[in-house]
Amino acid sequence: MSERNPYYSGPLSDHFDGTRFFLPGALPAARAKGSLATFADLRFSKERARWPAHFPSPFAGAKPPARVAGLRVTLIGHASFLIQTAGLNILVDPVFATRASPLPFLGPKRANPPGVAMADLPPIDAVLVTHNHYDHLDTRALARIWRAYRPSFVAPLGNDRTIRGRNRAMEVTVLDWHDRHALSADVAVTLVPAHHWSARGLNDRRMALWGSFLLHTPAGLIYHIGDTGYGDGATFRAIRARYGAPDLAILPIGAYEPRWFMINAHMNPADAVQARHDIGAPVALGHHWGTFQLTHEAVQQPELDLAAARTAAGLPDDAFIAMRPGQSWEPR
Repeated sequence: MSERNPYYSGPLSDHFDGTRFFLPGALPAARAKGSLATFADLRFSKERARWPAHFPSPFAGAKPPARVAGLRVTLIGHASFLIQTAGLNILVDPVFATRASPLPFLGPKRANPPGVAMADLPPIDAVLVTHNHYDHLDTRALARIWRAYRPSFVAPLGNDRTIRGRNRAMEVTVLDWHDRHALSADVAVTLVPAHHWSARGLNDRRMALWGSFLLHTPAGLIYHIGDTGYGDGATFRAIRARYGAPDLAILPIGAYEPRWFMINAHMNPADAVQARHDIGAPVALGHHWGTFQLTHEAVQQPELDLAAARTAAGLPDDAFIAMRPGQSWEPR
């Protein structure tokens, strides 16, 4: 008898076996090394760098404009972004919690406050959620945003149950890979594959879908990844072949050590530089570093490793920027 999936029930597909989702041809992340004992070993390993209690951003306290006609991208922190374009305000993976954890007193703790405070957000029209890990899906924050702004929520299959867990009235549009959804007359979003996985507990691995987003806007095509491993690069090349090269890529660059454990789930900066090349984006913004210590590397190591990877690839500094909370980017 098959296991029960508490999040999603739907037809079989090339990436859903009736119980769990999978990326065809890819190794499931942390497939054989996800035990509690392994996580404890990693958490208390002597190889784990010691982070400072506080790693403040020079851009903290940002107050974005109410609306933007063109394009403005602001990092709130970790993987949380505010994307303002064509008069829309879009949040991606908004996490405002003190800890990236199901427990308020245990788990990775913030080394800096959100670069944009909840009270300083502009009116929010849409919220995109890439997957259900606690550093990307903060149910308390989503419920607060819903009460304040009544935005539309867009997430991969099965994530609606988690998002609506605090308020069943919340409206969530769920997408399968390559489904497209209009956010306005001018802006649409497409969910595309990522080399990652999902879980909220110990026994629900890969029972909700995960993905990345393509934002189709008058300012250009934006490719946003919350989390991904590089794999063999086929995912990036396939997306470019199907949708064209994006004008901007928002790519994770942190939480990558030790490689034997993280390689199937998270890119390191060198992988991210290669992914930028594979997808064909002229500019990339790096995130997923410097806020929550999820893995072994030092707090500023991703920024240093990205600088080295840029140099090795012959890229100028502004071709791939390691973003800090509160920092904004606009096209020239």
